[in-house]
Amino acid sequence: MTSTPVIDVERLNLSYGDFHAVKDLSFQVAKGELYALLGTNGAGKTSALEVVEGHRPPGSGTVRVFGHSPRDRLAVRPRMGIMLQESGFSPDLTVRESVRLIGGLSRRKDSVGRVLGVVGLTDKAGTRVSQLSGGERRRLDFATAVYGTPELLFLDEPTTGLDIQSRDALWQAVDRLREDGATVVLTTHYLEEAQQRADRIGLMHKGTLHQEGTVHELTRTLPGTVRFSLKDPAPALPLPATREGDGTFLVRTFHLQKDLHTLLGWAHDNGLELGQLQAGPTRLDDVFRAVTGD
Repeated sequence: MTSTPVIDVERLNLSYGDFHAVKDLSFQVAKGELYALLGTNGAGKTSALEVVEGHRPPGSGTVRVFGHSPRDRLAVRPRMGIMLQESGFSPDLTVRESVRLIGGLSRRKDSVGRVLGVVGLTDKAGTRVSQLSGGERRRLDFATAVYGTPELLFLDEPTTGLDIQSRDALWQAVDRLREDGATVVLTTHYLEEAQQRADRIGLMHKGTLHQEGTVHELTRTLPGTVRFSLKDPAPALPLPATREGDGTFLVRTFHLQKDLHTLLGWAHDNGLELGQLQAGPTRLDDVFRAVTGD
């Protein structure tokens, strides 16, 4: 990664009438990074990315992409690919015609056949868009985004509607782009995808960026958990625990390995079986719930 960010957002504000959708948002994305911008519906992430993508001007603040205003389409647009949640292709065009049209508008050069092969739509090249399934349309969205191997790729809910095989193929294509130095910005409600793939994550809520960092940096802010059940009667537990509504015990700890060892030793010494035993670190969805207050 270079020291000059591909995306540089500083104190971005955006309002719709009296509604303040984005509030003093600042973040950077480095070259070659996969940055996930996550948030609840209405958090402001889509509005923020519409500014970064050049679809709307900021209310105030500064946004730079490759050192330019994203509204400078000649300087920025040929270098970025955008996969929206819905691209609105003409239903009367074929898959081949749709890729050729959008690819030409991007001002990037590529082979339609190559791109269709990447997304697994070669056998649908002559099929009209209106005849595609939902998953096939998502693959078409992806095809137009990666046409010409852009340097910067925006993926908005990229795997919605895709089966497992198609999801794997999409991420393999993204991995190849990243190997060539591409930068990726991801928005998704599949938090496990962000946890597995993002270099850094920004968590938005009510228009502001509440937390930002690597998965490890975000998850270490909350304790890990140990859950188990015990048959009555049992001696006093060696660790502080709460009893859940289903009768299981919950231990929250920032020292998961040490406390799990203590608990297992206590159970062994007392000849007890810990039923339904589960132990693990904090997950990204736990951090997400903490930020949103749900």
